[in-house]
Amino acid sequence: MSDGARLWHVTVTVAGPGTEPFVVRRAMQRLAEERPFLTSLRYGSDRAEICYWDEAESLVDAGSLALRLWNEHRDSANLPPWDVVGLEVREQGFLHGAAPLDSLTELSVVPVLF
Repeated sequence: MSDGARLWHVTVTVAGPGTEPFVVRRAMQRLAEERPFLTSLRYGSDRAEICYWDEAESLVDAGSLALRLWNEHRDSANLPPWDVVGLEVREQGFLHGAAPLDSLTELSVVPVLF
């Protein structure tokens, strides 16, 4: 990590009009291809949850990037027209119940239906 940067666990929740679950799954798969460092994806017909680790100097920096994630990939991943309805950002040392990660490159992300 660069000087001053810290590792943050980010969870972004989006929701909106109901969409066929298969369509949502394909969109989430495309998002995972565009953002290979996602740690988990959960989805339903009217919502989705995206989790990942981010390196940033502050919570504000990590949160600002997270709030833009869905809209920045909306067209390229053909994501549903949903809005961010939830955001959780926790510094690595304060993430309760999470096992430490040995390597971010060994993660395999598969979208899971809510």
